[in-house]
Amino acid sequence: MYVDGMAQQDVLSDATGSTDPTVGLAAVASLRQLVEQLEVLQVDHARGLGWSWQQIAERLGVSKQAVHKKHARRRFGRREH
Repeated sequence: MYVDGMAQQDVLSDATGSTDPTVGLAAVASLRQLVEQLEVLQVDHARGLGWSWQQIAERLGVSKQAVHKKHARRRFGRREH
């Protein structure tokens, strides 16, 4: 899996520098999706370790309200406080 992940990273890295807008924009979309997935994983991990919404928000550079609104409903299908 590591090898596949590295190969995909190489392809994505090459695509971000493409002079073809179709390729470059597809790379941007892929990166956005990857960032969103990473954020979900890390926010869930931090919450599981007992981090407050304020602590998470500070690390992400957003407001507590923004991070809470984005992630609280997803977690267990209900709103957390």
